[in-house]
Amino acid sequence: MSFDNICKYLAASYPEPFVRWLLASNATDIQLLPSELSRDPIRADAVIRLQSTNSILHLEFQTLPTSTPPLPLRMLDYWVRLYRQYECPIEQVVIFLQETTNNAAYTNQLSVGNTQHRYRVVRLWEQDAAPLLTNPALLPLAVLARTDSSAALLEQVATQVDMIEEPQQQRNISACVEVLASLRFEPDLIRQYLREELMRESPIYQEIIQEGVQRGKQDTVIRLLTRRIGTVPPQLQAQVQSLSIEQLDELSEALFDFASATDLTAWLQQELMR
Repeated sequence: MSFDNICKYLAASYPEPFVRWLLASNATDIQLLPSELSRDPIRADAVIRLQSTNSILHLEFQTLPTSTPPLPLRMLDYWVRLYRQYECPIEQVVIFLQETTNNAAYTNQLSVGNTQHRYRVVRLWEQDAAPLLTNPALLPLAVLARTDSSAALLEQVATQVDMIEEPQQQRNISACVEVLASLRFEPDLIRQYLREELMRESPIYQEIIQEGVQRGKQDTVIRLLTRRIGTVPPQLQAQVQSLSIEQLDELSEALFDFASATDLTAWLQQELMR
């Protein structure tokens, strides 16, 4: 289960609450920008444009503190690409989901020679839950906020979920709450306060399950290709990652006949022509 994907869904579906929470702004004229950035594409978690101030809020969600390349370098890379494309002020915020004492969660800058780059870091386990309980889109993050009583926090979140009137939104938010709650609480405690049937009925939950299966197949196929033909060039890896689950299954069988990257290229070209 990708916890980061839950957060990406929330930021993409409900950008205004994130703007209000992180920028203390009531702006409503916001625009969700493409998260895939140019030049050897990398994908940011969420990129939100505030049109009234011509500025950008860039969000990255981290479950684990380790990152390749290191997070400070990634944040500079994102900033340069975003600024090259939009030429406006950029507020970058890294939100750590799971409590850790790792230095990465307490680092907010890259400093190399004359180069200095800063960004904000939000450690959810240090945050007051109250602001996150006021908006349905932020309820999933509330379960990871500071608390003296796990049961009381889960009960508060469950109460707010039950108050969501629109059924589809309620199912999706409930699914996000339960998935993120699993980062912190035991399953038995979660089941005491949250209704599992809502999560199971959520389309976003099914999409995340499907995406997890697809990513697993992508990783397996690329590992098999590496063993079979050596290092797979980035552009071919990108094409493999764009394949459907059915196509990945077909490639996992066909690759045993490959002798070089040329065979992979030919197979991909043939697949695109189908």
